Amino acid sequence: MRDTEVMSRPENSLGEALRAWRDRLTTDDVGLPATGRRRTAGLRREEVASLAGVSVDYLLRLEQGRARCPSRHVIASIARALRLTGDEVCHLHLVAGLLPPVAGQVPHEVPPSVDRLVSRWEDTAVGVFSASWTLLTWTQSWAALLGDPGTRPPRERNLIRAVFAEPSAAGRSALLPFPADQNTAAFKAALVADLRLALAAYPGEKELAELVRESTQVSADFREVWGTATLGSRLGGRTRIQHPLVGEIVLDSDVLKVPDHDMRIMTYTAEPGTPDAEKLDLLRGTAVRTALPLSAG
Repeated sequence: MRDTEVMSRPENSLGEALRAWRDRLTTDDVGLPATGRRRTAGLRREEVASLAGVSVDYLLRLEQGRARCPSRHVIASIARALRLTGDEVCHLHLVAGLLPPVAGQVPHEVPPSVDRLVSRWEDTAVGVFSASWTLLTWTQSWAALLGDPGTRPPRERNLIRAVFAEPSAAGRSALLPFPADQNTAAFKAALVADLRLALAAYPGEKELAELVRESTQVSADFREVWGTATLGSRLGGRTRIQHPLVGEIVLDSDVLKVPDHDMRIMTYTAEPGTPDAEKLDLLRGTAVRTALPLSAG
């Protein structure tokens, strides 16, 4: 038995809990448009799957009790999609056969206050990252601009891996193109400096230790920056994206921190009235829902 597993759990208690929590939500609760007449109350399974970044088939198998060993990342994503409270998140972990999150671990549950904020920014490309720089939730505008992260496994949604991996590595361009009008070395230094702070805040977190070990092995750039005891500059800046639908688009990127929950909110915006703003508007209208092959400039 894994050290994260619990000894026993009631028969299909996970599926029953998931259905009950899905039934109590409305499209207004999660910031989705109401579409078509509904035979029953609550969200459709397809809507929850989309919000959580999992397949509809997998969510169906969880609800029916045919899938029994969801990962922590999947459980955290479903908890966010269902807008669970802290106590409900603990219960979800237990019925999924996992020990609840404990103090000292990097938070991966997006709090309701941040969820509400993101839902009101649906027209803006917004992504919420954990302290380990794993992408937790995002707007449809983010998916339209950078490709849908929901098509990738959680491991490939990590920004450290995306930035310091080889340029051809999967997941890189779906998270963050490199800054255009800002020194790339300074950006990397800022990112690693933030990761160093996270490692100090969560010294027992295996995920962080593994991320540092892996990045040190695969990236000479990471080894160089990690071995330099200097503070990084701000993470935002001007960013150039080569998009397959609208061509080159130059945006302002900003990173806002949520100290109480140790999360980072990244946004991409354009100055109103500019050609770049028009391109963003076009992308919003297309509502791209699939991963797009992007390249950084």
